[in-house]
Amino acid sequence: MEKRIRKVTYSSAFYKDSQSIYLYGKETFGKMFADLFIEEIHHVTEGLSFQFNLHPECRSIPTQSKKYRNIILGKYLIVYRITADNIEVVRAFHSSQSVRKIKTARSVKI
Repeated sequence: MEKRIRKVTYSSAFYKDSQSIYLYGKETFGKMFADLFIEEIHHVTEGLSFQFNLHPECRSIPTQSKKYRNIILGKYLIVYRITADNIEVVRAFHSSQSVRKIKTARSVKI
């Protein structure tokens, strides 16, 4: 039987993306909004430990196993991959990013 709960791990690239999102949100909308949005990102990604199949396959990174999936949160795309033991949160992109940049998520190491 397939293991239902998996550990969620984060790449260093995701932490950098989160920091950029926070700084942009703080400058544009204020500290309170930035804090709430980052909290929402972390809440959604932590929920992946048991809801990892809930989100659709990432169309920018197709695979036969459909291991790359994405969460759309506001104007951001959070890309994660499903492995045998973990859920690896790889990157967070603004929706205006090119598909070429999103495809670089494939090469991110945890």
